Amino acid sequence: MKSVLFLALLGIFPAATLAQSGRVIPCECRDTFGNLHDVGEQVCLTVGGRSFMARCAMAQNVTIWRDTGDTCLSS
Repeated sequence: MKSVLFLALLGIFPAATLAQSGRVIPCECRDTFGNLHDVGEQVCLTVGGRSFMARCAMAQNVTIWRDTGDTCLSS
């Protein structure tokens, strides 16, 4: 009975059962100056008077900055 109900629901909601379109959606992080960085890039961020190296990463379905634990490099 459950399988019949499941198959009936597939017929009612076909769009929900289709795979993603394969379209690539760019995922980027924005730094404190408004610049965009790709996932995996590392930059020096200054937040609240503290400077640190951070990596742009994904957490569930959003981009975030993760503190790498390293200090910013000076040139």
